[in-house]
Amino acid sequence: MVAVLLVLIPLVTGLAGFFFKSEGLAKGWALLSSLATLVVVLIGLGMARDSAALHFDCAWLPELGSRFSVALDGLSLILTLLTAIVFPLIFISTWRDKYSKPWNFYALMLLSQAGLLGVFVATDALLFYFFWELALIPVYFLASQWGGERRIQATFKFFVYTFVGSLLMLIGIIWIYSHTPDHSFSIKSFYAMHNKISGKDQTWIFWLMFLAFAIKMPIWPLHTWQPDAYEQAPTAVTMVLSAVMVKMGVFGLIRWLAPVVPVGFWAWGDTVSTCCIIGMIYASLVAIKQDDLKRLVAYSSIAHMGLMALAVFATDANGMQGVMIQMFNHGINILGMWIVVDLIERQFGTRKISELGGLASKAPGLAILLMIVALANIALPLTNGFVGEFLLFSGVFSSAATHYNVVFTCVALLSVILAAVYTLNMIGKVFFGNTNALTSRGVDIKFNEKVVLAAIVVIIVFVGVYPKPVLELTKETADFLLTSMNYKP
Repeated sequence: MVAVLLVLIPLVTGLAGFFFKSEGLAKGWALLSSLATLVVVLIGLGMARDSAALHFDCAWLPELGSRFSVALDGLSLILTLLTAIVFPLIFISTWRDKYSKPWNFYALMLLSQAGLLGVFVATDALLFYFFWELALIPVYFLASQWGGERRIQATFKFFVYTFVGSLLMLIGIIWIYSHTPDHSFSIKSFYAMHNKISGKDQTWIFWLMFLAFAIKMPIWPLHTWQPDAYEQAPTAVTMVLSAVMVKMGVFGLIRWLAPVVPVGFWAWGDTVSTCCIIGMIYASLVAIKQDDLKRLVAYSSIAHMGLMALAVFATDANGMQGVMIQMFNHGINILGMWIVVDLIERQFGTRKISELGGLASKAPGLAILLMIVALANIALPLTNGFVGEFLLFSGVFSSAATHYNVVFTCVALLSVILAAVYTLNMIGKVFFGNTNALTSRGVDIKFNEKVVLAAIVVIIVFVGVYPKPVLELTKETADFLLTSMNYKP
């Protein structure tokens, strides 16, 4: 029942949230709901060895061969944990933000959490698609109603990209379903098709489904919706998009694409890996030139997600573990970066790097906490980012799925150097140097903001110093996924 509760709690509380016509009640209800979800995930982690308690299956659409089937394994546990941690931290850190009709805002946030959690626990393809869309729709309304001046244009681009990708994925899902012997959307039936679909059919099915996942991550050249959407969306929504929603794409690759069409995965692995490499270098170079903090963090996210996708196509045991761990780590680290951006914009009314300076003397607490988060973002040893990126690069370098593993590794390593350049450059310009007329009136962050950033720092240091629990959580799932991929040239 654990997996069911993960979906039901935010879904029911989100629907109920529309009826709270008070800002205080709406905020408190959303925070309480998110904390309840976090408790359920922690219970699920404690029951990780009790597989019966983590699975649920019942009739849903029997005429179509679809069941309400949900389950938790290492991959879904680590992503549901990320989702459950992110939402209460968002609600606490943005507690002072004001929204028109706040009850609608927080209700939609909870519905988006329900969709995200459903994506990560679904073991029925049609149910997976249902939650995929459920996660998208609330975010569309959140960004279009509470976003910036260019929110309509940015949100429209985001919706068109993701909706087209979703339709392509649905076509692929229906085709596979129609060819399963038992006409079932079950994940087991889909996995059993890996050696029953011809190589030619696997190629076009691969592209139908891959495009949906690539748009969501996003991978170059399908990334153009992302910087605008991140910039124009309310910061709380940007946090959801960047910390959790982009992980849906990597999750889809691992759970629903590679094990089902391994021939297509193999045939186009080098092509996709090349796109990942180009995107990593391109996004890093663009980030260096950014003067807007939101766009800098947005482009840095493209580079990090490109590295994860590259490691998925390497199909190496270390790399696969690295992908699962780094999805969690990146979500935590990028959330910390977005919180800092929001705190700066809220206090000074600007995100322009050129207009800021010397904040460390005015907000020492913020400066110290940001330094730790930023160093984790560039994978400094003893931070969580180092653990994940070491495994990612190890997997890419050791890959037997490509003849270009050394080239991919060397070029990808350049993005780490570039990440250090734009991150340290941003810190130097914003937090150090002399204060100006704008920043001279700065004050340190409030208690609730320190608590949130401190919680993120604790996770960063804990996973960086003692990664054994997350390694144990992901190892069995990584081995199973690589076996189920049947990845043979």
